[in-house]
Amino acid sequence: MSDPVYRVIEVVGTSEESVSKAIDNAIARAASTLRHLGWFEVAQVRGSIEDGKAKRYQVTVKVGFTLE
Repeated sequence: MSDPVYRVIEVVGTSEESVSKAIDNAIARAASTLRHLGWFEVAQVRGSIEDGKAKRYQVTVKVGFTLE
């Protein structure tokens, strides 16, 4: 078998719970339309503030998948 070649996409996951949940949401959505997901990289973390508290977490995730 030859060495794998990957394609990388960026998706943005959100969650009102946590950064971790926002990552999970991004990966789950990517997995619903793509095959052979292999890795991810968090590129950016941001969020909104309401009443002096973190309200919603937003995470840009680079997702790599093997090309067929």
